[in-house]
Amino acid sequence: MSETGFHLRHDVQAAALTVTAADTPIATYNYRPDTSREESPKPYIYPLRTLSGAPLAVYRPWDHRWHKGLQMTLSHVSGQNFWGGPTFEQGPPEPGYVWRDNHGSQRHHAFDRIDCDGTEATITHRLHWVTSTDENWLAEIRTLRFHGADPARGIWALDFTTELTNTHTQTLELGSPTTHGRPQAGYTGLFWRGPRAFTCARVIADGVGDDGSEDVMGSTGAWAAISGEHDEVDAGATVLVYAGTSSANVPIKWFSRSEPYACLNPSPAFDTEIDLHPGQALTLRHRLVFIDHETDRPGLEPIAREFAL
Repeated sequence: MSETGFHLRHDVQAAALTVTAADTPIATYNYRPDTSREESPKPYIYPLRTLSGAPLAVYRPWDHRWHKGLQMTLSHVSGQNFWGGPTFEQGPPEPGYVWRDNHGSQRHHAFDRIDCDGTEATITHRLHWVTSTDENWLAEIRTLRFHGADPARGIWALDFTTELTNTHTQTLELGSPTTHGRPQAGYTGLFWRGPRAFTCARVIADGVGDDGSEDVMGSTGAWAAISGEHDEVDAGATVLVYAGTSSANVPIKWFSRSEPYACLNPSPAFDTEIDLHPGQALTLRHRLVFIDHETDRPGLEPIAREFAL
C-alpha cells in the first residue's frame, strides 16, 4: 500500500495534538479538555475526518452530551462512572439510570512519546484515572499510532493500545450496564460515536449477517463496520473497527448501533465483569480503519483482511 506524509502539531496551550495526512487534518487528540464533571472528563479524538476532510464523528450530541468523537472510557468501575451521564443500577425501587455523584475523570500525567517520521505518527500518553472522591484508582499508558494513509484509495488507520494498571488497594470490578442488569447494553471501553448522517447506516460485521445492528450486538466477530452517506457532501464513508485483543479472560463483544445513532464499541466487559486485582494490568489493543467511500460486504472484506491485527 502506498503512503503519504503525516504531520503532527502540538498546541500546548490548547492541550491538543493534531494529525494531518494528505494535507487534511484527520484527527485532533484533545488530552486535557475543559469538561463538566457530569461528563466524566477524559481525552477524546475530535474532529475525526476522512482523507478528503469529511466528518466521521460527532461531539457532545444532544442525546448524550458525554459522547465525544472517539474516546477510551469505562462505564462501571466498582461504583465509579468514567463514562459520563447517569449510571445504570439494579434498584431499588426498580432498574434504571440514576444520576449519581460518582463521576471519575482521566487526568493527563505526561507524554512518553510524540513522534512523526512522515510515514506514521505516534503518541504515547500516561494518565491517571481519578475517582469522584479524588482517589487514584488506575494508571494508564495508551499509545495512538496513525498510519497507512493511502490517498489513492482514501484510507487511513489508527491503532489504539492501552494498559490500565490497578493502583487501588482493592480489586476493581470492571463492568457495564449489562453486567448490572440491562440486557444488550454492554458498553464500556473504546467508544466511537458516528456523525448524525450515519443514523440508520449499513452495519457489516465479521461472522454476522447483514440484517442490521441488532445481530451484531453482543457478537464476538473479529471486526465490525458502519458505512453511510454524509450530509452536505455528495459521498459517503466507512468506519471499520477491529475487536483486537484483551489480556483479560473475558471475550471482547460488540456494542453496536445504527439507530437511534451510529456507534461501535469493542467492549471488554459486555456481559461479564473483569476483576482487576491490585497491581494487575488490563491490556487492550484495537485498530480502526477509515475509508473515504461507502462499501458493502464484498468490498469491505478484502480491506478487513489487509488490515487485520
